[in-house]
Amino acid sequence: MYRAVWNGAELAKSARTIEVEGNQYFPKEDVNLSYFEKSGYHTTCPWKGLASYYDVVVDGKRNENAAWYYPEPKEKATNIRDYVAFWHGVEVKED
Repeated sequence: MYRAVWNGAELAKSARTIEVEGNQYFPKEDVNLSYFEKSGYHTTCPWKGLASYYDVVVDGKRNENAAWYYPEPKEKATNIRDYVAFWHGVEVKED
């Protein structure tokens, strides 16, 4: 079971994460989307494709682009379609 926590809030909790390049990707249904706002930021991975980002907002504090996902991943990454991963100070730990 993995948990993602930022600013005292549990953003995600799942026993069904997928590890890719050292990051835990959480299934979207195990993410508390009430803390998320879509960002206009995007990056591109050569083998995963175009990543979209969320800002995380907890108790009025904003962590810009702290979560990302691949809505339309390339063929080699289809297993993480719509899974969410974290960075920018979001603590991801195994329980």
